[in-house]
Amino acid sequence: MNSLFIGNLGGGELLIILLVVLIFFGGKKIPELMNGLGKGVRSFKDGMKEVDDSLNTDKEEKKPTSEEKEK
Repeated sequence: MNSLFIGNLGGGELLIILLVVLIFFGGKKIPELMNGLGKGVRSFKDGMKEVDDSLNTDKEEKKPTSEEKEK
C-alpha cells in the first residue's frame, strides 16, 4: 500500500526543499506564506468541525427517545 508522500521524504530532501523555497521567495515572504498557510489550515479544521457537529446533530435527532421506546 502506498504511504503518504511526506513519509517518503528524508531529512536531506526536506532540507533541499526548504532551501529552494527560501531562494524562490526570500526571507521576507516566508512568514507571510506561513501565515496564509496557517489560516487555510485553521479554516479547513473549522469546516471539518462544522460537518462533524452537523452529523452528530443528525444522529441525535434520529435516536428514539425513551417515551418512543415504551410505545
